[in-house]
Amino acid sequence: MPVFTRFRQPPTPADEPHEEDTPDEAPEGREPDEPHEPDVVEPEDPGEAVEAAPAAEPAARTAGPSDAPRPARRGTWRTWRTWRARHPRAALVLRRTTTVLAAVLVLGALLLPNTLVALEPNRFARIPAEAVIAAVLLLCLPRAARRVAAALFGLGLGVLTVLNLLDMGFTEYLGRGFNVVLDWGLLDDAQAYVADSMGGAAAAWAAVGAVVLVVLVLVVMALAAVRLGELLAAHRERAARGALTAATVWMTCVALGVQTFGVPVATRSASGALEAQAHRVVDTLRDEAAFAKEAKADRFGATPGAQLVPDLRGKDMVFTFIESYGRSAIEDPVTAPGVGRTLDAGTKALAAKGFRAKSGWLTSATYGGSSWLGHSTFLSGLWVDNQQRYRTVTAGDHLTLTKAFRETGEWDTVGVMPGVQKAWPEAEWHGLDKVYDAFDLGYRGPKFSWSTMPDQYALEAFQRLEHGRKRDRPLMAEVILTSSHQPWAPLPRMVGWDEVGDGSVYDGIEASGVEASDIIADSTRSKEEYGKSVAYSVTSLTQWLERYGTDDTVLVFLGDHQPLARVSGDGASRDVPVSVVAKDPKVLDAIDDWNWTEGLKPAEDAPVWRMSSFRDRFLTAYGSTPHPTGE
Repeated sequence: MPVFTRFRQPPTPADEPHEEDTPDEAPEGREPDEPHEPDVVEPEDPGEAVEAAPAAEPAARTAGPSDAPRPARRGTWRTWRTWRARHPRAALVLRRTTTVLAAVLVLGALLLPNTLVALEPNRFARIPAEAVIAAVLLLCLPRAARRVAAALFGLGLGVLTVLNLLDMGFTEYLGRGFNVVLDWGLLDDAQAYVADSMGGAAAAWAAVGAVVLVVLVLVVMALAAVRLGELLAAHRERAARGALTAATVWMTCVALGVQTFGVPVATRSASGALEAQAHRVVDTLRDEAAFAKEAKADRFGATPGAQLVPDLRGKDMVFTFIESYGRSAIEDPVTAPGVGRTLDAGTKALAAKGFRAKSGWLTSATYGGSSWLGHSTFLSGLWVDNQQRYRTVTAGDHLTLTKAFRETGEWDTVGVMPGVQKAWPEAEWHGLDKVYDAFDLGYRGPKFSWSTMPDQYALEAFQRLEHGRKRDRPLMAEVILTSSHQPWAPLPRMVGWDEVGDGSVYDGIEASGVEASDIIADSTRSKEEYGKSVAYSVTSLTQWLERYGTDDTVLVFLGDHQPLARVSGDGASRDVPVSVVAKDPKVLDAIDDWNWTEGLKPAEDAPVWRMSSFRDRFLTAYGSTPHPTGE
């Protein structure tokens, strides 16, 4: 007996709907494009169900525009719809999972804080006002405009996410947020730091990974926003009621100050972050003009050379910056014991050679990095806390502390810069007649992470090339010590001064040292190695002074900034130690009214000055006469 079956006539190619012809809304209760079960033959035996056979090919028609080949995208769409029809349950799970992930991405981006400290679960248990407003706007737009608006909204969220991540990194390392006007150039420095610390391959992969991550964030966030926009349109009535309810709850929470887990339920953190970035840009542009005017005013700008530092005539002046030597090195429970012992031992050893020291605190203009900002602030007497200010001041003729000695005509001026590995036009602004960079000091040993050479070697080379030479005039030197630069692994150690040679003695020391990758993510180990690095730098400097200092040597040394937050701690001050060391009692008597602490270790309650105030105080203490300019 024949089996009769019922078939639905499939649509002809001319009647088949195109993607752009799909309805704007799916039927109530079903998501857009939810697949239908395929029509099947209903055989006598239920286990033999088969798909309906396609209808016979239609009769040939006259060729026309509709017969042109469909684009590849259409073929992909056909494949996708076929897979959905054959696997409806899997397609439904995939679709709903995609929707959930899209919602998580969008809400996560709206609620993401811009600091690592604030990155806690309670920050994501809130209602963002931007989500409610965006939902209302998307519900009001026609299909094409809705998709464009959703994509732009998603791109905006992607940009905001990238800026928040940059803020996290800059706050962690530099103690401030990312400046979209000034800080792009620092990304090159970050890559160079990774290359020096972890190797060129790691730096290249890190750069590629960062670019890929940014592109993925932008694209995925835009797709997620479009997905959610289409879902809202597919369930317009329920979405409208939900948006109205969310808006009511948000306003009620604002009015009543409702909180969960210690944070407000209602938030507008995303728009607040964008507003903060906009203010940062405006403030930067205004600051540029204001600082350019400020830099022209100089209390000692017109002072004749004969009236600059007359009380230091005949002294060999050495101004030394110790990388990352901050207050935490002296006061943090992990680092303080070792550094404290080093400072106490140095004070005693120098006293045995006839040297005395006085120490205080300076508040640096930078934190965690950008050492050149600390250097220029200390030397210029101006608050140089960003790259634009640095470019402005170094392009001008504002008198630096080091240049003041050259202006007298009584000193030879040199710079020892082992961290400089490329052209450095700022030498003229610093007032240096001769600069020894990383390639001029004759070093033949290994690098220690970022540091091109150990501090002991740099100081021994300075002694050999300049300080130990017979000369007709005294010497003024600016020395930058780099061994305490992060990541503080591997570290050099002290060797006999007669064994330093060309630096080859450090080959085995570097090879047996701790790898940077072993400590870079461990806060406690980073603190331990940081403390060791500061102790090494201070020991190198004090032993150099013990060994080579004379009755006319005056040493001023200080830190340029605090180490990054992982070591100095969240909310740490920007204070750094500063010391003046000399044999001649008149040198220290001139600064008695500063009320600094005796010895190399400043007391906790010793005076704290802004770093920018040091230049004028120093010039005044040693007899300089003010002759202002630009006022």
